[in-house]
Amino acid sequence: MSLTWEGGEPPARPPLGAGDWLRVIWRGGALGTVTFGCLALLLLVRLVERPLCGVRRPVTPWITQFVCRMAFVILRLPISARGPRMTGPGAIVANHTSWLDIFALNSRRNVYFVSKAEVAGWPGIGWLARATGTLFIARDRREATAQTRAFEERLLQGQRLLFFPEGTSTDGMRVLPFRTTLFAAFFAEPLRHSMQVQAVSVVYHAPTGEDPRFYGWWGDMDFGPSLLRVLAQRQQGRVELRYHPPLRVDDFPNRKTLAARLETQVRDGHERGAGSV
Repeated sequence: MSLTWEGGEPPARPPLGAGDWLRVIWRGGALGTVTFGCLALLLLVRLVERPLCGVRRPVTPWITQFVCRMAFVILRLPISARGPRMTGPGAIVANHTSWLDIFALNSRRNVYFVSKAEVAGWPGIGWLARATGTLFIARDRREATAQTRAFEERLLQGQRLLFFPEGTSTDGMRVLPFRTTLFAAFFAEPLRHSMQVQAVSVVYHAPTGEDPRFYGWWGDMDFGPSLLRVLAQRQQGRVELRYHPPLRVDDFPNRKTLAARLETQVRDGHERGAGSV
């Protein structure tokens, strides 16, 4: 994982008005109720699911997907998806704009995210991440071998992992170069000839009249103010997911060529999506 992307100062925001705070209270309360209510349900179901199924999770990912879909209903933020959906074992990569990416990508597919280790300690978010089976990766080269092995084990168990090769979130106006470290796991002998990887371009369209970077989350921006801004927004923009044809790992000689092709897919889809109305 990389350090935080520094892309200049975020746009200035006027103070929230009375109507804004009412939306924050209503939407925030509804989102919190759904999220933590379903988290309690997920933990209860996991008590039965774990001894019966071990690392496999045939039921609880559907609870996570329900929460993520409801988040967009509560926020009144339209989300659409286009393109082929991967079937069978594999992994997914996407560009990273915001904390909203987690909800967006989980709302359409049952996936397990790969996240930086620091997230595990974040109040609220860390609990949710651990409960939903997130794989945490530390920014320490000394642990690279162990982390690659954990990555391989999850894939061999049939879990569909999703990670952000840019290593950091951005302002949503660009796709950063992909880091290739985690791609090495795909070329392990138990996986190489059965693995496929699918790229997804996540495109945010700002609300009318707002800064195009409205949904971006970068630099030293705090999570709280970003969440408040989205909750308070009266007329939202929209989110678009563009799924690209999956690539077979054994069609590529090494991790760098595979990562480069996936980056091209994500970048092209992002540019096309950003140019659409």
